[in-house]
Amino acid sequence: MPSKYRNFRSSVPWIILFLEVVLIILFYFLFSDDDDASASTNSYPAFQDVNHMVIFGFGFFLTFLKRYGFSSTGFNLLIIVLGVQCSVLIEDLLVLLLQREYKDGLQRITKAAVSMTAVVISTGAVLGKTNPVQLILMAVVEIIAFHMSRSINTTFLQVPDNISMVHVHLFGAYFGLAVSSHFSEPSPRTEKNASTPKSDLLSMLGTLFLWVFWPSFNSVLLVEEKTKAIYNTYFALAVSAVTAFVLSLLTAKDGKFRMTDIHSAVLAGGVTVGHAAHIIEYPWIAMILGLLASGIAILGSYCLQRCLHPALKIHDTSGIHFTFGLPGVLGALAQVVLLVL
Repeated sequence: MPSKYRNFRSSVPWIILFLEVVLIILFYFLFSDDDDASASTNSYPAFQDVNHMVIFGFGFFLTFLKRYGFSSTGFNLLIIVLGVQCSVLIEDLLVLLLQREYKDGLQRITKAAVSMTAVVISTGAVLGKTNPVQLILMAVVEIIAFHMSRSINTTFLQVPDNISMVHVHLFGAYFGLAVSSHFSEPSPRTEKNASTPKSDLLSMLGTLFLWVFWPSFNSVLLVEEKTKAIYNTYFALAVSAVTAFVLSLLTAKDGKFRMTDIHSAVLAGGVTVGHAAHIIEYPWIAMILGLLASGIAILGSYCLQRCLHPALKIHDTSGIHFTFGLPGVLGALAQVVLLVL
């Protein structure tokens, strides 16, 4: 923030410190760990993959704005470390109220890291238009709403716990779009939406991080069928990456690859199969879903940015609607069809 924001500089550290003190006090009264830590259904390498994906992957994924490179990575780390603590506490509180069985500490922190994916996806819609206090407030409200949604799904709709968790893409995308609709679009004269080759390169590096670790993300909470989820996710990601290059070349006026399209479409396959990766019996089904997801991401970007978003007065900074929202809708529909069949 510029130096003229003296009130901001003097108040924000105390707000963050107060929030952390409250979290420490709540942890003292609410957090209880299992004695049998060796019986964890999650391994540390799996948690480490998810942690790398959330910190490094999404941190660099949002660095494409030339004036917000440090803000995107720094604010991303700030809201994640605070949000994970909030997520663990909310999960413990729901377990206490609903009288469920406590999970081990490693599984709780893994689920908290996965839950924070919804928040960092939402951050992509409001990047460059919010300050740290607004982002922290959005993170706390969103993580509470996400856990309430999961609780309704698992309690009343009898949705399995791992299935309710993979709705982070849908929830994060449309929660972020709802928040973004309350912020005005930056003026083109301010060049806040501009990027540079260096910022685009760092953003593509974040995409590569996400692409590499996405199979672990889709399988981290599974006890059975973990291997099936991993290779189905990889095939879907591979086909979506190939389709992204093909469609980028076919739709380009100058006959060259556009890294903007590839940046947004190579992850669409992983988002789509996240709902049903563990129940897909044949790899060709995952490959078809990856192809459709990539096509929706690239072709949808033109329709949404030119038609829908201006009509609804939504400014989607990083294109989370067609990167995570629409592929998530496709994945949810595919899961319903596969379960029916």
